[in-house]
Amino acid sequence: MTAPKKEIRIGLVGFGFMGKTHAWAINNLPFFFEDLPFTAKITGVVTRSMEKSRAVADTFAIPHAFDNEEALIASDVDVIDICTPNICHMETARKALAAGKHLYCEKPLASNLADAEEMARLAAASGKICTAVFNNRHMAAVCRAKQLIDEGRLGRILSYQFDYLHNSCINPEKNAGWKQTAAVCGKGGVLFDLGAHILDLAVFLCGPIRKIHGKSQIAFPTRKGPDGKEWATDASEAFYMLAETEDGARGTLIASKLATGMNDDIRFLIHGTKGALSFSLMNPNFLGFYDATAPTGAYGGSAGFTQIECVGRYPAPAGNFPSPKAATGWLRGHLMSMYYFLNAVYEGKQNAPSFAHAAYIQRVMDAALRSDETGREETV
Repeated sequence: MTAPKKEIRIGLVGFGFMGKTHAWAINNLPFFFEDLPFTAKITGVVTRSMEKSRAVADTFAIPHAFDNEEALIASDVDVIDICTPNICHMETARKALAAGKHLYCEKPLASNLADAEEMARLAAASGKICTAVFNNRHMAAVCRAKQLIDEGRLGRILSYQFDYLHNSCINPEKNAGWKQTAAVCGKGGVLFDLGAHILDLAVFLCGPIRKIHGKSQIAFPTRKGPDGKEWATDASEAFYMLAETEDGARGTLIASKLATGMNDDIRFLIHGTKGALSFSLMNPNFLGFYDATAPTGAYGGSAGFTQIECVGRYPAPAGNFPSPKAATGWLRGHLMSMYYFLNAVYEGKQNAPSFAHAAYIQRVMDAALRSDETGREETV
């Protein structure tokens, strides 16, 4: 008789867009991973009202609905999954760690540096598995880029460009959401929202950042606020950075919701002494790789960018569904992120990206904000 698998019980705090995304990832793990050594189940959810919590629980077959996070944390869950606005992360994390729960927390880690560093300290002291959600590093093309860099195929990295481009702030008649409200998201605005992702990718692929120069942009000082009334914009709509890594590579990073014509595009270019890489989230199945050691000649020889077909070719145990040849998508990064976290909980081993890494990204963003205020390059 087969022994029952360990069940990991998860409590969701918040159920907006990201809560729904995390729930999808949890519920779909058995389709993508054969012979999972554990089962994962959402056993409770709490939202801003009992009415909504009950509606979410009914719709997604979650056994228990709560009207306060203390009750959810006190229940028999193993994991607290934080999907709330930035300003709420710290207190939820503090309560959950005090109750002995593992944590899975959306980025940025907090709405300010002090809270982020405190969360990292509490996580380290607890010994619990505490992971920050930087899902884009788990896309197949990004994993292949990391592999090529670690193999030395790019040589020494010289320069880079990372952009995260949206068009969601170009209409001043559209009501601002909480991610454009400094009191809720923190004063970083788009830097905390989109910028955190590209800073994570830049550090993941190119190494730690030691110096940064930042400049914010508010194109529409007055727009409709969350309540539809005239409102003074108080968080950045675009943020531009010049950064230098500890190894001396220099590059640009742009996080913008003022990019007309864009949908949800992460782009990067990385140039090294022996090669280069290119990627766009709007074409997520392929990674461009330029091998500078390839022979050139008449009509170009073998030189030029190669499009590596990463598609769904994840290593076992994740590579068989729907098919290694099937096109990938945005949700796959979240699925892989959730798997690595829950597998770490099952194995009792720490997982990356940790709260310590997320706090480091917060330090980089804090330095960029200081630079925006002083007009000077700042050291991280």
